[in-house]
Amino acid sequence: MDALRLRPSLLSARPGAARRRDHFLPPLCSIQRNDGGRVYFSSQRTQGPPLYHNQKLLDWKSSYCRISRQSINTSINASGQQLQSEPEAHDSTSIWTAISSSLDAFYRFSRPHTVIGTALSIVSVSLLAVQSLSDISPLFLTGLLEAVVAALFMNIYIVGLNQLFDIEIDKVNKPTLPLASGEYTPATGIAIVSVFAAMSFGLGWAVGSQPLFWALFISFVLGTAYSINLPYLRWKRFAVVAALCILAVRAVIVQLAFFLHIQTFVFRRPAVFTRPLLFATGFMTFFSVVIALFKDIPDIEGDRIFGIRSFSVRLGQKKVFWICVGLLEMAYTVAIVMGATSTSLWSKAATIAGHSILAVILWSSARSVDLTSKAAITSFYMFIWKLFYAEYLLIPLVR
Repeated sequence: MDALRLRPSLLSARPGAARRRDHFLPPLCSIQRNDGGRVYFSSQRTQGPPLYHNQKLLDWKSSYCRISRQSINTSINASGQQLQSEPEAHDSTSIWTAISSSLDAFYRFSRPHTVIGTALSIVSVSLLAVQSLSDISPLFLTGLLEAVVAALFMNIYIVGLNQLFDIEIDKVNKPTLPLASGEYTPATGIAIVSVFAAMSFGLGWAVGSQPLFWALFISFVLGTAYSINLPYLRWKRFAVVAALCILAVRAVIVQLAFFLHIQTFVFRRPAVFTRPLLFATGFMTFFSVVIALFKDIPDIEGDRIFGIRSFSVRLGQKKVFWICVGLLEMAYTVAIVMGATSTSLWSKAATIAGHSILAVILWSSARSVDLTSKAAITSFYMFIWKLFYAEYLLIPLVR
C-alpha cells in the first residue's frame, strides 16, 4: 500500500496532533512513523485507551441517534394523531348537531301537544273497556299499542297537512314552525305527510280491526277537508264547520271507535255503550269545542289578514276567551254531578275531588291572563291542553 506523505513540520510543530487525531480514526487504523520520517496508516487494531474511547463515543452516538429518531417519530405520530383527532371531533360534533336539529324540527312539525293528547285519550278510553285486572294482558297491551301508533301516524299527517296549506299564515302566527321558518321545504313536508298517512293506513289494515280502520279513515277525511285548499273544502275558513271537524274527531271518533276497537276486536265482547263511555263522550264534546275556539285566539292577526273568519275574528278575543272558560266550568260542574251519582265510593270521591280542583285552578288562572299579550294567551292555550290531559287521567276513574 502506498504511504501517505505528510509534511514533517506539521508533525513536529504539533506533537500531540497524531494522538488527538487517533480518536477520530477507525478502530482498525493507526498512524505510525518509520525511521525515514515517513508517516503512514497501519491497518492493525490499535490497543489501549484510544480504541476504548472511540468505541464508547460511537456507542453513545448510536444510542443518541436511536433515541432522537424515536422521539421524532413519537412527536410526529402524536402530532399526526392530534391533527387527525381534531377533524374527527369536529365531524362528530357536526353530525350530532345536524341530527339534533333534524329531531327538533320534526318535533315542532309534529305539534307535540296534539300527539300527547291523542296518545292519552286512546289509552284512557281503552281502559274503560277493562272490567277486571285480568283484562290487562299482553293481548290488551298489543291491541292498545297498535291503536296508539296508527293514530299517532294519522295525527302527524293531519297537523302536517295543515302546516303545508298555512305556510304564509304561520309566518305571521307561528314563525317557528319548520315550514314557516324555511327549515323544511314544501317538498319535504309533502313527503313526510305522505309517508305517515301511508304508514297509518298500512298498520290499520294489517291489524284487521274495523273500528280502528274506520277511525283512521274518518280522521283522514275530516283532517284533509279541514286544511286542503280546494273548492268546497278548506273548512277551517268557516268557524262552525271547523269546530265541528275538531269535535267529531276529538269527542266522537276517539271515544267511540277506540273503545269499540278494544271491546269488540281485542276482547271479542259485544258492543256496549257504558255509563263512563257516555260521560267521556259528553265531557269531551265540551272540551273539543273549547279547543276549537281557543286555538284561534292567539292567531287572530294572521287569520284576519288571510281571510279566515274564525270566532275570534268575528267576536273578538276577550269574548271568545270567556266563552271558552265558561264552557269548561260548565263541563266540570256536570262532571261533579256525575261523580255524586256514582254508586262506587272511591269513584265518587275521585271524580268530585278531581274535577273540583281543576275547576278552581282554571278559574284562578283565567283571571290572571293578560288578554292584550299574545304570549300570555298562547301560554294559557297550552294550559288548556294540560287540563285536557288531566281529564283523561280522571275518565278511567268514572264508574
